Amino acid sequence: MNRKPFIPVVSAVLATLILSLSVHAEPYPPTPGPDGVRPGGTLFESLPAPEIKDPVDSDTRRVRAYPEQPPTIPHTVRDYQVDTNSNRCLDCHTRIQTGVSGAPMISITHFMDRDFQVLATVAPRRYFCMQCHVPQSDAPLSVQNTFKDVDILLRGTDDAEGEAQ
Repeated sequence: MNRKPFIPVVSAVLATLILSLSVHAEPYPPTPGPDGVRPGGTLFESLPAPEIKDPVDSDTRRVRAYPEQPPTIPHTVRDYQVDTNSNRCLDCHTRIQTGVSGAPMISITHFMDRDFQVLATVAPRRYFCMQCHVPQSDAPLSVQNTFKDVDILLRGTDDAEGEAQ
């Protein structure tokens, strides 16, 4: 059996099929915007970023919503330099500086590496503070928050008194 005539025939059929599909293919169809927090627009449009709200700037510590929640930052951190060469947060929150600054000292867990060995300085995995700690603002909620603290759930009440913010 001679297969030589078979190969050009299959190639011609495939080429015709690919050409017919490409002729009938439509460019990107209009795509609706995502149903997330970002209002309006589509996936192919760029909208201007919303205005950054002024941060809450107070000396009071916020109640944590759950036991392992990182504390929120109660002051502005705009223009803070936090990179591999400098960390402005450590200017106030290191053990030595807390006496002068009055800021709380960073947790001892920030001095442990991933094998729980205590280091003399802040562990590299804990160096970039704003991966976990975030400043707060008085911006309106983008999404309704129905979170309830475990203490409120255990009491079996629906009141939000004592609920974390």
